[in-house]
Amino acid sequence: MDTQTLVKALDLERLEVNLFRGFTPEEEPRERIYGGQVIAQSLLAAYQTVEDRICHSLHCYFIRPGDPNVPIIFDVDRSRDGGSFTTRRVVAIQHGQQIFNLAASFQVEETGFEHQSEMPPAKGPDGIEDDLERRRRMLAKAPPEMRKWMDAPQPIEMRTVSGRFDTVSTVGPREPLQQVWFRAKDPIGSDPHMHQVILAYASDMSLLGTAVLPHARDFHNEILMASLDHAMWFHQPTDFNEWHLYQQESPSASGGRGFNLGYIYRASDGALVASCAQEGLMRRRKPKG
Repeated sequence: MDTQTLVKALDLERLEVNLFRGFTPEEEPRERIYGGQVIAQSLLAAYQTVEDRICHSLHCYFIRPGDPNVPIIFDVDRSRDGGSFTTRRVVAIQHGQQIFNLAASFQVEETGFEHQSEMPPAKGPDGIEDDLERRRRMLAKAPPEMRKWMDAPQPIEMRTVSGRFDTVSTVGPREPLQQVWFRAKDPIGSDPHMHQVILAYASDMSLLGTAVLPHARDFHNEILMASLDHAMWFHQPTDFNEWHLYQQESPSASGGRGFNLGYIYRASDGALVASCAQEGLMRRRKPKG
């Protein structure tokens, strides 16, 4: 699936003033809906009820696994329309039950004090092998049910500097740190909201695995993982057709959960454009048989 196909697939059908219907792309051969998809579609649903403001933060919970074979209903609650800030709550529903909810805040354009952390040093994306090619080499080791989506073309180009391809037990424990270059593979267009939506879609693609690195386990076969919640702060608009560095760390894992933080820097000028936080289920898989 290319990026243009993704943009069209994320599009929503308006059923009522605050009610929308979305679908899972047919090109996504998964048993459950990818978390970044429902984040992106929920943000799009909220944007359908907001004018002349841009999202600066979102907070969401994954409540039930999504079924990719049926539509998703997005119910938007217009929580508040203030002078500077607008708040929306979005509930995603399938089979009569909530599968996901999102709260997002939007702000009018404003200037003020500015500072940011510096972009950390990292080997540039040129010369680093594309993650899709790496995955294809790993297919022989992957469970059969994963081979369909591991070999599928992706709308987001990713090149891992260090981290998630070194999680198998033969490598040994590593620091809970990852660096990944990523960008939209094809032109998104000129709408800044859509660049933000696709960035939100991509933000869920590698963050969760950071917590596995200190434990020297193969997260495909030995660990059961699933996103529980996800938060994102957008610090400034960006062109996601450019390369961005996704700096990731995991400060803690406990209670069957792994906690991860991510910082997204634009390669061209080192600007910190977004920050993420995510906690996910992290359990040992029971032996088969």
